[in-house]
Amino acid sequence: MNDACGLRHPFVSRRTAIQAGAIGLLGLGANHLHGLRAMAAPSAGKTPQGQTLPGKAKSCIYIFLSGGLSQHESFDPKPDAPAEVRGEFQPIETSTPGISICEHLPQLAQRSRLWSVVRSLTHPSNDHTAGHFYMLTGRGIPSPGFKGERKPQPSDWPSIASIVGDALPARSNNLPPAIVLPEKLVHWSGGTIPGAFGGLMGSRRDPFFIEASPYGNPFWRGAYPEYTFANETKKPPTSPDDRVYQAPNLTLPVNMTHGRLDGRLSLLRDLEVQRAALERSATVQSYDGHRQSAISLLADAGVRRAFDVTKADDRIQERYGKNSFGWSLLMAYRLVEAGVNLIQVNLGNNETWDNHGEIFYRLRDRLLPPTDRALCALLDDLQSSGLLDSTLIVMAGEFGRTPKLSTLPDSYVEPGRDHWGAVQSVFFAGGGITGGTVIGSSDQLGAYPASNPQRPENMAATIYHALGIPHEAVWHDDQTRPHNIYYGEPIAGLV
Repeated sequence: MNDACGLRHPFVSRRTAIQAGAIGLLGLGANHLHGLRAMAAPSAGKTPQGQTLPGKAKSCIYIFLSGGLSQHESFDPKPDAPAEVRGEFQPIETSTPGISICEHLPQLAQRSRLWSVVRSLTHPSNDHTAGHFYMLTGRGIPSPGFKGERKPQPSDWPSIASIVGDALPARSNNLPPAIVLPEKLVHWSGGTIPGAFGGLMGSRRDPFFIEASPYGNPFWRGAYPEYTFANETKKPPTSPDDRVYQAPNLTLPVNMTHGRLDGRLSLLRDLEVQRAALERSATVQSYDGHRQSAISLLADAGVRRAFDVTKADDRIQERYGKNSFGWSLLMAYRLVEAGVNLIQVNLGNNETWDNHGEIFYRLRDRLLPPTDRALCALLDDLQSSGLLDSTLIVMAGEFGRTPKLSTLPDSYVEPGRDHWGAVQSVFFAGGGITGGTVIGSSDQLGAYPASNPQRPENMAATIYHALGIPHEAVWHDDQTRPHNIYYGEPIAGLV
């Protein structure tokens, strides 16, 4: 598809793409940089008079828990329910009187004044793909032609990330306005989960996907390398989990070091060696026009610092956790510092939180500890740097989990919970959010909203409102037709 500047996305092989000389940061061709830096929508974030409405938040970190976090074992425990509902975990009091959460989130419990939870978000699907689609687009209904296939379509609703990236002016010259990390959500079958892309907006308004790790065996889950686990207890993978977290797409040719990267002329010579490949795959004139921009981007020390989180000071890495969850949230923090408007952080590969079995072991030993640790380190750093008030954090999955425990004896030794779209708990912090608050409630079994039900549209509206996008804002497709941004209202009591 043509972009706003009349440029086409060229075909570039994966081998070529990972070479810094041929493709820059995040898989961007040098010929894309002008379009990237021009991506400030002229009308989406404006009032009819052309005035931008002030918003408390400048950035949003949307933490996505693919697979579906259990509300019972996180932010909505049911200690008085029957044993087959309440499960093994105990609630603990937070620092906010009257609010209890799971015992395995002790650091978050201490920081409850900084966050709030909505216990009544609901949508109509128990299907992974549809649930992802609803929660990543902020639209709780399928788009025309949506079939629930694991293949993004140009007729899909645009993602929240795409809308924010289009609606707000970019605040960084060297970074895109909306980024998804540390990888795309790719199903074990190989299909890509829809919902995180530009859809009707066009692929040129996709967020930019950081692939900080090569895709490994999809049947390993968790916060690798410290907290990995097999998808099915009785059918473990035959090979070990060999994923390695690395600075995304800043991998240089073997004969080039970061010291040489600092010398622009040396990098330029390496670029020229690969020019022949680019001439076959891109418009040479565009490449010539933006070559120096690509060099500047790659040579920017701030960009390298934002992404090279595994080289951060050991004390910082220890606070966040030396694992994919910790590194991803540290990267998100640094991208907020660098001026990125929206960062979607996928904590775990596709369906990591899909605990049909072994739910108590997995949450207690593998999922909640690295989440609690990394999320609290993020909150602490945002607060101490003065960025928490201007940074909204939202954490959700595609749905909750069934109120009653279930067993799948062919796959797991211990019980778990199945898919449940009827209710889930969604976490909010920063960006003007009122802390120490619970919005809505679920019934005694944690099965359905009991009060103040909320929809994905309201969650999305809360994000847009916090970022200062006015309610009457629209985005325009390639035929200049306007499309609404808001399909719900910001959640009352949060903002």
